[in-house]
Amino acid sequence: MSTRFITWLSMLFIATLFCALVLLNNQLLSVYRVDLTENNVYSLSQGSQQILTEIDEPLNLYFFFSDKASKNMTTLRNYAVRVQSLLEEYAGRSNGKIKLHILDPEPFSEKEDRADQFGLTGANIGTAAEAIYLGLGATNALDDQQVIAFFDPQQERFLEYEISKLIYQLVNPKQVKVTLLTDLPVAGGQNPMTGEFEQPWTFYTQLQQLYVVDKIGSDATELPKGTDVLIVAHPKNFSDELLYAIDQYTMKGGRALIFVDPHNESDQMSMLLGSGMGANSSNLSRLFEAWGVNYDEQRVLLDAYAGLDVRTQNGDIARHFGFVGFSANELNDKDVTTSNLDLINGASFGIFKKGASSGQRWATLIHSTKNSDLIDSALYAQTREPLALSQEYTSNNQEYVLATRITGNAKSAFESPPEGIESDGSLSSTKDLNVMLVGDTDLLSDRFWVQQSSFFGQTITTPFANNGDFVTNAVENLAGSDALISIRSRGTFARPFDKVEQLKLVAEQKFREQEKILQQQLEEAELQLAQLQEQQGEGGALVISSQQQKAIDDFMAQKIEIRKSLREVRHQLDKDIETLGNLIKFTNIVIAPLALVLLLMGARRLTRSRYKTKNASSIAAVKEPS
Repeated sequence: MSTRFITWLSMLFIATLFCALVLLNNQLLSVYRVDLTENNVYSLSQGSQQILTEIDEPLNLYFFFSDKASKNMTTLRNYAVRVQSLLEEYAGRSNGKIKLHILDPEPFSEKEDRADQFGLTGANIGTAAEAIYLGLGATNALDDQQVIAFFDPQQERFLEYEISKLIYQLVNPKQVKVTLLTDLPVAGGQNPMTGEFEQPWTFYTQLQQLYVVDKIGSDATELPKGTDVLIVAHPKNFSDELLYAIDQYTMKGGRALIFVDPHNESDQMSMLLGSGMGANSSNLSRLFEAWGVNYDEQRVLLDAYAGLDVRTQNGDIARHFGFVGFSANELNDKDVTTSNLDLINGASFGIFKKGASSGQRWATLIHSTKNSDLIDSALYAQTREPLALSQEYTSNNQEYVLATRITGNAKSAFESPPEGIESDGSLSSTKDLNVMLVGDTDLLSDRFWVQQSSFFGQTITTPFANNGDFVTNAVENLAGSDALISIRSRGTFARPFDKVEQLKLVAEQKFREQEKILQQQLEEAELQLAQLQEQQGEGGALVISSQQQKAIDDFMAQKIEIRKSLREVRHQLDKDIETLGNLIKFTNIVIAPLALVLLLMGARRLTRSRYKTKNASSIAAVKEPS
C-alpha cells in the first residue's frame, strides 16, 4: 500500500472523526461549556444562577430576531448570536424550568403578529425599510408577561442584568411597595408662600404610576409593613422612634434611598418660618455615623465647570456655581442606576466621605468635576447673586462624592430600643446593608428637570434632565433581590481587529487629503463661476462675451469633473477599507490555519525522513561484518 494512499486515508479518517465529535458535542455535551473569553461574557454570574434556582414554575422565553431581513447586518447578527447564546445558557441551567423559543418574525407572518402582541420594537433599518426585531417576550404559568423591547448593542454590558431582571419579575410578579418619608410638599396642595394650588411633583407622580406608594411624614413613629423600598427625602427633626424604625429596617435587609441637603432651595416652610442656622439643612447624622459615613451639612459644593446658567435679578444671564448639572462624565457608567443617564441637575449639593473605620463597600454614583470648592452653607444662603458667589470660589482640583451606594456590614445606631418600644427581634448589626445616599434634595423639585406647559387645560411635563429617571432606576434596582442587585455590568464580546483599525487610519488620511484638495478646487471653480455670472451690463442686463462664455463652460465642465472625482475618492475610501479588512480577516481565518497545517505536514515528513535515515543506518551497522 503506497504512502500517499495511507496519508489521504488518514486525513479522511481525521475529518470523519472531527465531524463525529462535533455532532456528539452538539447533541450530548451542549450543556457543558468552558468560557475562555476575557470577561466570561458567555457565563452566568452567581447572582443569575441564584435567581434560576428560585424559579418554581415553568417560564417561556420567546426570542424574536429577524434573521432573513438582517442578512447583510454583520454587527447586529453577531450581537444576536451573543444574545441567543446567553439565553440558551439560562435555559440550560434552569433544570428544565425555562423553555426557549427562537422565532424569526418575517413580514406579514404570525410570528410578526406575536412580536407585535408582546409590544416589541421593530427598528426600520433593514433592506426596503423592513422592520428588524431583536427582542424578548416572556410569560409564566399565570400568563404574566414581561418584555425586552429591543436588545440595544450599546447596552451590552447590562445584557445579563436585563435578562435576569425579566426572569426575576416573572418569578415575583407582585407590585413593589414604596414608602416615601418626607415633609416636602411632593403631593402638591396650597403653597404657603403664594397661597396658590400646586400640582404634585413629577417624580412623585411617576412613582405612583409604577409602584404602590405610601407617603408618611416626620410625625410617624414606625414604617408601614411590607415596605420594599424606603425613600427618605430631606429628613429633619426625626424622633428617636422614627430613627429606630429606619435603623432596624436597614438592619433587617431593607433597602433605602436617602436624600439629604445642606441647603434646600425648595423647602417653602423653612423659608416661611425663617432662615436661621441650619433651617434648610437635613441630615441623618446618627445613622450615618453608625454606617461609617461622614456628611457635613455645614458646607455646600461649588462647581465652576458644572454650573448652570441662570437669569439674575437684573435680567442678565450668569453662571451659578451652586446650581449644577452633571453630565455622563460625572455619572457612574458601570452602575445600572446611572449608566444610561445623560444629565442630572440640582442645587447646593452636600458631599459624602468614607469614615476611617468604615468597612462597607462604596460605589460612587455621582461625583463633581475637579473644578470644585466647598463653601459654608450659611454664607451660601446669604449670597444670592451668582457673581458674588463666584468670587468666593477657589478651585482645589478635587472631585467630591455627591451620591453613593453603600453595601456590606454595618452596626445599629442604637444599643437598645428607645424608651417605650419593645425589643421585638431587634438586630445590633447586619451583613446586608444596602442604601443609596444623595447629597441633594432639590433634584427632586420640578424646576430643575422638567418644563411644564398647558395644553387644552391639561398640564404637560417635558423633562430636560434625567432626575426622574435616576429616582425610578434607583427604586427599581433596590426593589430587586440581593442576587439581582449583585449583578453588575459585564464585559463586551466584540474584539476589533486592531491592525485593521490602524491601517484604516492610514487609508483615511491618504484619501482625506485628496478629498480636501478636490473640495478646495471645487470651491474655487464655483467662486470664479459666480464672479463671471455677476458681471452685469448697463441697465442690469447680463452681457457675456464669447471668451467669458467659454470660461463659464470650462468652469462648468471642471465642476462636474471635480464632483465626479470627489465621489470616486469617497467610494474608493470605503472600498479600500473594506478590502483591507477582508484581506486581514481572510489571512487570520484561512491562510494562517492552512500555513499551520502545511508546517505540521512538513515537520511530519522531516521527522519520518530522519527516522528512515536513522533506521537505515542502524540496519547497515548490523549487516557490517565484525
